[in-house]
Amino acid sequence: MVTVEEHIVTSRDFLAKAEQYVVEEDLLQASEKGWDAAAHMVKAMAETRGWRHDGHRQLYQAVNWLAQEFDDRGIRVLFNSAAALHVNFYENWMPLEMVNESLGQVKDFLDRLEGLR
Repeated sequence: MVTVEEHIVTSRDFLAKAEQYVVEEDLLQASEKGWDAAAHMVKAMAETRGWRHDGHRQLYQAVNWLAQEFDDRGIRVLFNSAAALHVNFYENWMPLEMVNESLGQVKDFLDRLEGLR
């Protein structure tokens, strides 16, 4: 079983990898690592609350509950940027600027959730 701290470290590692992939202009890998970073931070938050987090549905539910718990709809908005990156991994439709912007929003998402921990 992965610990909360391991999820947080993994989340930050994935974000760093995403940023490196942007420099290399590998937008597919940057996109997927951005999604992975957000997903692992949600898993960390869900784990501390005893919530399931083993699939997309559970991740979205956890994000929704966190937004309600902290009365912060921005949590949902930022997570949607990560979800767009996940889709981009399969569709490859985002230009560099949008991938980079979305990764900035993922960073904000990680910072926000880690600050609420």
